[in-house]
Amino acid sequence: MAILAVNAGSSTLKFSLHPVQNDAVLGSLLSGNIQGLEPGGSPVLDWTFEGQRQSRPLPVTDEDRFAQALRCLGELLSGNPALPALEAIAHRVVHGGEHFSDSVLVTGDVLAQLAQLNSLAPLHQPQNLQGIRAFQKAFPSTPQVACFDTAFHATLAPVDYSFALPQWLAAQGVRRYGFHGLSYQYVMGVLQQRSALAAGRVLMAHLGNGASMCATLKGRSCATTMGFSALDGLMMGTRCGTLDPGVLLYLMQQGWDFERLQTLLYKQSGLLGVSGISADMRTLRADGSAVAQQAIDQFTHRIVRESGALVACLQGLDVLSFSGGIGEHDTLLRTQVCEALAWLGVELDPALNLQATGDEVLAIHSPASRVQVWVIPTDEGLVAAREALKLLPRATAVLR
Repeated sequence: MAILAVNAGSSTLKFSLHPVQNDAVLGSLLSGNIQGLEPGGSPVLDWTFEGQRQSRPLPVTDEDRFAQALRCLGELLSGNPALPALEAIAHRVVHGGEHFSDSVLVTGDVLAQLAQLNSLAPLHQPQNLQGIRAFQKAFPSTPQVACFDTAFHATLAPVDYSFALPQWLAAQGVRRYGFHGLSYQYVMGVLQQRSALAAGRVLMAHLGNGASMCATLKGRSCATTMGFSALDGLMMGTRCGTLDPGVLLYLMQQGWDFERLQTLLYKQSGLLGVSGISADMRTLRADGSAVAQQAIDQFTHRIVRESGALVACLQGLDVLSFSGGIGEHDTLLRTQVCEALAWLGVELDPALNLQATGDEVLAIHSPASRVQVWVIPTDEGLVAAREALKLLPRATAVLR
């Protein structure tokens, strides 16, 4: 059998099919994405199977585009006799709130509770839930499992997740949650297999269009840069990261409404906002202009600054890891961050750092380094599929 892991966005859908053998989830047998699902877009299905990449446009109309695209995906999965039978669908869901600290079988009540969290992650949560509903219609007899990016951080202590706000707000769930948990869960699993020091003081950096860092002790999250929403902490592709709330008060005084503020913070800030050019680090590296360099420098500085705070929580550092699109591929950024953390005993091997291109797990520290440094291509889909497998016996019982 196999489990399909999916990550649904507003205009894209990423998926990977993971075979299950001897009660273990294997790496993806087939993976791909559907792009262009936004109104007026031109949907295209791209997938890779047995090392061969293929692509085809999808014949969908503007009415219920998501459902039509899923039918095409279903035909792709069922029309290939080499693929195992689909037993469950695992969905990445950004926010689980206070009630969901573990993956869960999706029911109507679960969806209703998760919809109440839409305002906490407006770029992701509504799209995640739209994807689940669409898959429920397209695959009505297949169990659907929600896997939460917040779950990894359920081990945060009250002193870390609490804000300095009145208790009545805390009672409403206003607290730090943390995100990118599926990625951190995968990276920690790899480190535990590769390094005895993973049981110690570990700092993981997930750096991409969304970016955050997480400090762990004994494999458990004890501090992270993202908080109540996915806006906090590091500077990101289009998100601002940590911001003095006085800035929002000032803009409100200038007449800014909720919609304008939300658009600014989520879609017009970060690398894009500072540079005025792009949210893509590769584009900024190639641009060479002063504003592009300023954006890169700010991004790098925030990583170094947050690293200091997290290392203080850990009282030292044994392992540093880089993941995500930027973390896995940007050699220069890794060099600059590690040079700034040299006071901790971090020392890169330049040749190994150049070899790390996101294709494999690689240790890039020098023999003299007191801190291990790893580049680990993350695999959130594999983690989600593993979570779904744990719930399959219960799902079978419910469906019966």
